[in-house]
Amino acid sequence: MIIQIPEKVNTVLETLKENGHEAYIVGGCVRDSVLGRIPKDWDITTSASPQEVKACFPRTVDTGLQHGTVTVILDGEGYEVTTYRVDGVYEDGRHPKEVHFTRSLEEDLRRRDFTINAMAYAPEKGLVDLFDGMGDIRRGLIRAVGEPAERFSEDALRMLRAVRFSARLNYEIEEKTYEAICRLAPALCRISAERIREELIGILLSDHPEKLSCAAACGLTAVFLPELDRCFETPQNNPHHCWNVGEHILRSVQAARADRILRLTMLFHDIGKPLCRTTDEQGIDHFHGHAEIGTEMTRQILRRLKFDNDTIDQVCRLVRYHDLQPEYTERAMRRAMVKVGPELFPLLLEVKAADLCAQSTCQAEEKQEALREWEALYEKVRESLCALSLKDLAVSGKDLIAEGISPGRQIGSILNTMLEDVLDHPEHNTREYLLTAYVRNENNA
Repeated sequence: MIIQIPEKVNTVLETLKENGHEAYIVGGCVRDSVLGRIPKDWDITTSASPQEVKACFPRTVDTGLQHGTVTVILDGEGYEVTTYRVDGVYEDGRHPKEVHFTRSLEEDLRRRDFTINAMAYAPEKGLVDLFDGMGDIRRGLIRAVGEPAERFSEDALRMLRAVRFSARLNYEIEEKTYEAICRLAPALCRISAERIREELIGILLSDHPEKLSCAAACGLTAVFLPELDRCFETPQNNPHHCWNVGEHILRSVQAARADRILRLTMLFHDIGKPLCRTTDEQGIDHFHGHAEIGTEMTRQILRRLKFDNDTIDQVCRLVRYHDLQPEYTERAMRRAMVKVGPELFPLLLEVKAADLCAQSTCQAEEKQEALREWEALYEKVRESLCALSLKDLAVSGKDLIAEGISPGRQIGSILNTMLEDVLDHPEHNTREYLLTAYVRNENNA
């Protein structure tokens, strides 16, 4: 097997080799190359100590000397080079207490998480695959290197990473590895919200986000997203649904485009349903108010997972309005766009489309036709360039001050009244009309 290595990466390998050291590309870049994917990063491992690596190159950065990592700078680009190492005892389920450097590639590969990530390659030596990573690629398996419980006790996040790789590659988790995850899942509580958040996003943006069901089945979401577990326990005895709430959620995530805001919205759009379920005399389930309750739950969950405020705001708005049903008029569409936010409304239409994909066939064509009508109305309103916010008005606060209105709350009130008028009558958005109707006539009254 021959892997095409970028020129500068090869330069690093050759330089280390010329100075008497072993050097290989390792980990994800080898895995992705084998799979025919373009690696995002090219990690290099070497028998050279950090000081020896630094002596081989004119420019380096001490990225993490305590862990053996030096960044080599070539023509302004950085390439991480890490010394073969053996990790000491993991006391916190996250970091080794100490790191020991070694001259053995095998010892270095033995500490890695999964077999598909424990392969190394050098042009002159070919592929080094000591744990049958290639076999697991052929079998479509995620398997821990060595004893799974040891790997997960070293870093509990590896359990969630197993699900992420499963989702990214559409592989199954090997039986013993899966059993160890089920046993040790509670240890994920030791991991920071930020690290969990990034793995969750990796799962959601993969080609198979529905694999999040595996995280629920083996107890991982019970640690960081118990609200989703309750969704899997909540049936939807309703003509418009054919799956429980959790299954519907994951099918809607799968149906949505791989956009961060969009897939987070689908994950949370029905998160409030378990708290709102009622059953009528005919045995039909209803979930009145789930959008409002779900919005507050979403806000709390996203804050708990340390998402940024902009993401929280966008996702919560889309969750709140995912069931919005505007009338089939341009006036209603304009008001709906203002309510949701003109910039978010295209995503709301995608939310609705993904939601429909995860429902039953009951009135499916009628629902699709309704969505097409809303999309057409949206395009018509968007192309009309009518005012949808205060900044779109033909007058501004400065214009009102020039007309003799004192600065203060009154200006905002007048502008909002103008916007209400213009939303109903776009033709009123002219400087002359607005100033005459709301300032000059009032002054003369």
